[in-house]
Amino acid sequence: MSAPPLTQVTQWVVAGKVSDTAKQLERELGLPPAIACLLVCRGIETVTAARAFLSPSLDQLHDPSLMLGMDKAVARLRTALLLQEPVLIYGDYDVDGTVATVLLKTAAERAAAAMGVTADIRYHIPHRIREGYGMQELRIEAAAAEGVRLIVSVDTGIRAFAAAEEAERVGLDLIVTDHHLPDGAEGVPRAVAVVNPNQPGCEYPYKELCGAAVAFKLAQALLESSVQQEDERLRLREKTLPSFLKLLAIATIADAVPLTGENRVIAALGLLELRKPSQAGLKALMELSQIDTSRAISATDIGFRLAPRINAAGRMDIASDVVEMFLTRDPAMARTLAEKLHRLNEERRTTEAEALREIEDRLAVMVASPDGLAACLVLDDPAWHRGVIGILASRVVDRTGRPSLVLAHEEGQAYGSGRSVAGFHLLDALTSIDTEEDTQLFARFGGHAHAVGFSLPSSQVEDLRNRMARYAASKRTTDDGITKLDCDLELRLGEITPDFLVALEQLGPFGNGNAEPVFLSYGVRLAIAPKVVKDRHLRLTVEDPDDGSRWGGMAWGRRTDWAARAREEGWMQGSLLDLAYRLRRNWHPDFGGWELEIIAIRSGAANNR
Repeated sequence: MSAPPLTQVTQWVVAGKVSDTAKQLERELGLPPAIACLLVCRGIETVTAARAFLSPSLDQLHDPSLMLGMDKAVARLRTALLLQEPVLIYGDYDVDGTVATVLLKTAAERAAAAMGVTADIRYHIPHRIREGYGMQELRIEAAAAEGVRLIVSVDTGIRAFAAAEEAERVGLDLIVTDHHLPDGAEGVPRAVAVVNPNQPGCEYPYKELCGAAVAFKLAQALLESSVQQEDERLRLREKTLPSFLKLLAIATIADAVPLTGENRVIAALGLLELRKPSQAGLKALMELSQIDTSRAISATDIGFRLAPRINAAGRMDIASDVVEMFLTRDPAMARTLAEKLHRLNEERRTTEAEALREIEDRLAVMVASPDGLAACLVLDDPAWHRGVIGILASRVVDRTGRPSLVLAHEEGQAYGSGRSVAGFHLLDALTSIDTEEDTQLFARFGGHAHAVGFSLPSSQVEDLRNRMARYAASKRTTDDGITKLDCDLELRLGEITPDFLVALEQLGPFGNGNAEPVFLSYGVRLAIAPKVVKDRHLRLTVEDPDDGSRWGGMAWGRRTDWAARAREEGWMQGSLLDLAYRLRRNWHPDFGGWELEIIAIRSGAANNR
């Protein structure tokens, strides 16, 4: 069955307007007026800031030494390399954690070579099912027995107090690198160094880095400390660091951190570098993902094609395969591992689809009930696979617009993943309900505003559902009954010129924190009758009644049955409509080009302004 119907949009809100600031940007930078307005909408209000935004460069990345704990971390790592001490990188099983592991291992080995020594750099990626999230004391004890002298965590560890105590007990030094929020009450673990822009006292100017980016900062600082000659520094700057950005862009986009500030620079430069993949594993996986390097690569290509295949290893099997694929220099082995990830992703999609059908049935029942949907949805089932609960939580948010937690059960424990919506801080919610009525709910939890992971006894899931319902209801605002569609700018079809489209692409890459612009065009006319595609979708050809500018577009029936709407409201050739849409480039070799991706349609254009 299809997703339950959502409330109809009752209010279209346009943010961008012509202003003196926008006119100045238009005049001094030679921008199309609409692009200047979009920059101002995104808080870019000076010529200097606009130039930097439109032309990302390595110079815009901050100095790693500004991060609290960086100098101590580099010093301890250098000592380990010079003394040839075994070092263990302790990662995580998602894209962010595996990429962080690859980046730091590669950098440490290159730094050791520059210092004239051979590095012994090992890594451990936990198994999602057998070990679970985070650093485990048993693995640390085993590392000590194997001769490891230093552990460096990447994308994990900021709340690993027990693991830090175990490292101290067995005589291991620990460096924590992470980006997740520290425990507000406990602070940070005891370690040689903690490197996390979100820890108290860290004055690093950008706080939204993913875990791989924090590891990259350590890698950069380590490499810079190991090169002496000017030609070596130049090579590091012009060759090595840009090559690292290929993988770092993948992690940044996959982890859904805001594509603002430094993250946007990383993503923009990394996407350019991805057009020339040289490492065998990356090249093979991009081919299997059908990413065409002869054209511009977008954040959408990474988020919907490449990242799911990388994540599939940790969700369905062993995430260490990802690290091996990126590190191996054997093309045959790289191809074999890439094909395995591709197969695992197909398996993941099948597993996800089965669970999603069950979820959609439940949502339909909830929508039809007198109480409707809860302010925060908590869904669980013993049959669901732990590896796909995060994806399922995202799907529920997409369908309902509500913060959602999805849980799977195993041997009396419930393992959950949550995703949120704008304005609802999910980690704050879990922190608040954890000790409600002085009864601790979770065995463990962590994350950030938009995504969380947690576990608790299966017997406590109903309590979780009730606590979250109360907490989310208390955060409702007075206008929650109004479904708004936020549009960036009103645009006439004739303003969509080649110069405008070139400038529009410079605003990317688009993603969380730098969303694709949504445009609103009032009173466009259907040039021909709408064409129904696969029962629910519509292909429209519209024109501006004043100047005849004509554009084609698709209204995809993911949430709305547009074919039914067209029949109900009698849309035909000559009908006047208001359209809200994004501009998308279709790369199909036969009928590619720019087109409208229509997300909302209203009839009766004359009355809607």
